[in-house]
Amino acid sequence: MRAVFLDRESLPVRFTRPIGVTDYVEYAETAADQVVTRLQDATVAIINKVALREPALAQLPKLKLIALAATGHDCVDTAYCSANGITVVNIRNYAVNAVPEHVFALILALRRNLFGYRQAVSDGVWQQARQFCAFNGEIRDLNQSVLGLIGRGSIAKAVARIAAGFGMQVIYTHPTAATGDEASKSLAELLTTADIVSLHCPLNARTRNLIGEAELRSMKRGALLINTARGGLVDEAALTRALTEGWIGGAGFDVLATEPPRAGNALLDLNLPHFILTPHVAWASIEAMEGLADQLTGNIEAWALGMPRNVVGQ
Repeated sequence: MRAVFLDRESLPVRFTRPIGVTDYVEYAETAADQVVTRLQDATVAIINKVALREPALAQLPKLKLIALAATGHDCVDTAYCSANGITVVNIRNYAVNAVPEHVFALILALRRNLFGYRQAVSDGVWQQARQFCAFNGEIRDLNQSVLGLIGRGSIAKAVARIAAGFGMQVIYTHPTAATGDEASKSLAELLTTADIVSLHCPLNARTRNLIGEAELRSMKRGALLINTARGGLVDEAALTRALTEGWIGGAGFDVLATEPPRAGNALLDLNLPHFILTPHVAWASIEAMEGLADQLTGNIEAWALGMPRNVVGQ
């Protein structure tokens, strides 16, 4: 069985060749026009973010398994795979510590105005202060704040547990479902109620640009928007205006609609103390990546034994 890892560089930890794979090839990265050639004789394609769409998949009759080194599967044409006997499996629940911790790193940095105060020290404001401290922007507690979670998966639940430790009130919504309990709100109600909104839902046709101009304008003036899920969930042009014109209090993002942003992005040019952008690394603690790699190996081995797990769509 031949397995080909198309973007090995995206997982910078050790990866154990799955049992049953007799021929294993890996590439640091793969361009779109190299996909068909590199997967020509492969039974298993291992990918992280390389796109596998119908035009390429239709030229790969030997391909039987796509093993994602990630949870999100918007880079794969799952409808084509389902119709043509290609199993797609993903990684689940591997970053239940890493991503929530990053969420709160962003929240705390913004609510405590850390970047603004760090800059004040660099600019000599503290050194010239008449008192023992130098006030340079608003600082807010998390206690008693309302955290609105868009999504109800394992990551969102882990974020909610951390929030409880800070004494926050947690409400949630899901773009496609609601459970009907007291904490479940409509998206419109959540946006107008929450002091902090954090996105934890997949990117698909229903959720693309879920947060646009109307939604941003409906949020509290001082509210924060946190996105560690997918960049396409938020209209980036509207967010740029929201931050520069003061519709919301700030934002912390780990994702953009196009990654890497080689053609630029308006958010990259924002130099504001109330906006933080990190390069899609919320998931990338050493512990999380090692757990992901182990699960990736296990997913391929389970499929080879006829007992596929983590099958997308099931």
